[in-house]
Amino acid sequence: MAVPKKKTSKSKRDKRRATWRHKAAVEAQKAISLGKSILSGRSRFVYPAAEVEEEES
Repeated sequence: MAVPKKKTSKSKRDKRRATWRHKAAVEAQKAISLGKSILSGRSRFVYPAAEVEEEES
């Protein structure tokens, strides 16, 4: 017969959420920094080359 799992404590839940939010905040900061760098024109960011597909006629 199925048995209910133990309840996760609020501190464990909050710790997991804080970790997730921190990771998201770091990635958002990186994205904003890259965007500002590209807009200022001082970046050394290399855009990936677009692959051109040749259509057969």
